[in-house]
Amino acid sequence: MARNSGHKYRLFLYTYTLNRWWKLLLWIGILLLIVAAGLSLLPIFFPLGLFPIYPDAIIGIVAGAGGFTIVLALFLIAIRKSAYVQPFKSYLRLVTPLLRMNISYKRIRQASSVEMQRLFPVERYKGWRRKFLRPLAGQTAIVLEMNGWPLSRWALNLFLSPFFFPDKSPRMALLVPGWMDFSTEMESYRGAWAQSQREAERAPQFVVLRRLSKHRR
Repeated sequence: MARNSGHKYRLFLYTYTLNRWWKLLLWIGILLLIVAAGLSLLPIFFPLGLFPIYPDAIIGIVAGAGGFTIVLALFLIAIRKSAYVQPFKSYLRLVTPLLRMNISYKRIRQASSVEMQRLFPVERYKGWRRKFLRPLAGQTAIVLEMNGWPLSRWALNLFLSPFFFPDKSPRMALLVPGWMDFSTEMESYRGAWAQSQREAERAPQFVVLRRLSKHRR
């Protein structure tokens, strides 16, 4: 394959999660600023004694919390599309703002397409998890079945949503726009890598090294 790397495919689950959070945080920040403004202005427009006069420190804390929350919401807007997966010649790269991980093709046993509803049945969940999953139920994810985790599971849980992991086995669900293109491109790179491994094993120097290794045993 001529290209050293494939296209970047956005991790939709990451974007979907942050889209929910930034909207909530933005409204909370706006509400806090309105409260701070109200605490500051109400005593001016209404007779004294009708409303308590709050210290400037309390008003400042409320306004600061509102401003910080709005800045955090803007930060989430900026990074919400920055998580992606990208095929390379010998590995699949997964990137988020806080995680950069290479998954070797040697580790991947199989990649298959599965509907999210089959991986995470909506009826199994309650409350916000059910509301979170319902819009995703009909979408298709690419599931990587691996020999083992590229990082420890607890470390992956720190950076990725629980809905990347269908169960406790080393499987990872990648929900990306254009999943067919992603699957085709990844399998093309993985197939080329597997072919290069077979050719390397048939090379004379490899055969000699393998025979020497067996002889030493």
